[in-house]
Amino acid sequence: MKSQKTEVIEYIQKNGSISSYEAYAHLGITQLGARIDDLQKDGYVFEKEWVRKRKNGKVKDYIKYKLAGEVNK
Repeated sequence: MKSQKTEVIEYIQKNGSISSYEAYAHLGITQLGARIDDLQKDGYVFEKEWVRKRKNGKVKDYIKYKLAGEVNK
């Protein structure tokens, strides 16, 4: 069984980025921010992109995380 950290990294590598919704919907991960924090402690560097989505007159803001480079160890 893969760790959640491994699943997050593999998802980003395959799809280019990940949001909290994607982490939950595709991986069953409910605390993406905690996994990103764990990965940063392991030396991964992330770029955060704020996304604003409008649907049915409602505005939703969320963060997409992207890998910003190689692991710094």
